[in-house]
Amino acid sequence: MKRIALTSLSLALLGAAGAAQAQNSVTLYGVIDAGIGYVHNAQGNEKLVGMINGNLSGDRWGLKGQEDLGGGLKAIFQLENGFDIGTGRLGQGGREFGRQAFVGLTADQYGTVTIGRQYDPLVDMVQGITADNYFGSAFATPGDVDNYDNSLRTSNAVKYVSPNWAGLQVEGLYGFSNLAGTTGQGQTWSGAVAYNNGPLGLAAGYFYSSNPSAGRGPAWNSPSSDSLFDGPINNGYTTAHSIGIARAAAQYAIGPVTVGASYSNAQYKPDGFSAYTETQKYNIGNAFVNFQATPALLLGAGYTYEKASGDTSAKYHQASLGADYSVSKRTDLYAVAAYQHASGTQATYTTNAAGQTVRVDQAAQASIGSYGFAGTSNQELVIVGIRHKF
Repeated sequence: MKRIALTSLSLALLGAAGAAQAQNSVTLYGVIDAGIGYVHNAQGNEKLVGMINGNLSGDRWGLKGQEDLGGGLKAIFQLENGFDIGTGRLGQGGREFGRQAFVGLTADQYGTVTIGRQYDPLVDMVQGITADNYFGSAFATPGDVDNYDNSLRTSNAVKYVSPNWAGLQVEGLYGFSNLAGTTGQGQTWSGAVAYNNGPLGLAAGYFYSSNPSAGRGPAWNSPSSDSLFDGPINNGYTTAHSIGIARAAAQYAIGPVTVGASYSNAQYKPDGFSAYTETQKYNIGNAFVNFQATPALLLGAGYTYEKASGDTSAKYHQASLGADYSVSKRTDLYAVAAYQHASGTQATYTTNAAGQTVRVDQAAQASIGSYGFAGTSNQELVIVGIRHKF
C-alpha cells in the first residue's frame, strides 16, 4: 500500500559525553488502517461484505533511528513490519520486516546511501504526487500493473538519494540477484528525478526487474523484486523474463484545489522460458482533483484509463471518489468508492484435469486497484474506515 510521512514519538538516547555530543534517536512509529467494505462482483458475480484493511495506508509498525557521526554525517537505519490488522498475519510474504529494512549514511551536502530492502525510486519520487498518495488503492491502476500502489519492494538493494537542490532531487537504486554465476539474471535497477517547488510537483523515472531462467514456473521468483501480480489483469505474465515500467506525473495546487495527472508504460517481456511469446504492454493514464473543503475535510475524484496490447488486448475504465476527515492530527475517518469496467481479453493460469498448470485466455475481468478481486466485466467497491498513526 502507499507510503506516507509520519509524526512519531522519539526516544532520545544521550551520548556518554553529555551535552557537547549531538543527540541520537530511535523512533517507534506505525499506522493502523481498518475498514468495512462492500464489493460487487468480487468473485464472478458474487458479492463481498467484510473487513478490507490497509486502504489509505498499509498497516505497519517500525523503528527508525540515527546517530550523529560528526562533520554533518549521520548513520541511519529503518526496520518496518507490515501486517493485516484484521487477522494479525504478517504481510509481504510473511517477512518480519517486509516493508523496509535498511542501514546507511546520510549528509546534507552529499545525500544518502542505504543498503537493504527498500522502496524503489518511482515509489519515492513519483507516487507522492499521484492520487494514490491521498486516497490509496481505490484510486490505483487496475491490477496495479505499473506498481502505482507500491505492490513491490526491492531486496538486496543499494540506493542513493541526492541532496535537495532548490527543489530538484535524483535517486538511483540497484538490487543484486545474489545468484552465483548469473549476475545478470534476477537483478533490479531503477532511477527517478523529481522537482517540487511551491504548488508545482513534477517527477519521472524508470524501473526494471528481471526473472531468473532457472526454475521459472507460474510464479514470479526474482530474488531482488517482489511480485507485482495482484489479480486477473496481469496474472498471465508471471513467467515474464523482465518487467520495465516508465512513469511520469505532475501535480499543481491552486488554493484549496489540487489537480494532478500521470502516465505509465509497463512492459512484460518474455523469453524462451515464458508461457507466452509476445511482449505484453500496458499504457495507463490517470487524472485526479482534490478539494480541501475545510482544514479537516479532503474530497477527491479520480479517473484511470488502462489499455493492454501485445499478447492480449483489453481496456479498463475506472472512476474513483474519496473523502477523508481528520478527527485529530493522528486519527482520520475516510470513505472511498470506485467503479471499473473491463472489455477485451486477459491471459491467466488454471489447472487442467491432469493437474497441470496451463495458461488460458478469458474475457477481461474488472479488478479495482491492487485489491485483486476477480469479478465480471464490471466491479464496484465501497469502503468506510478509520486510520490511526502513532
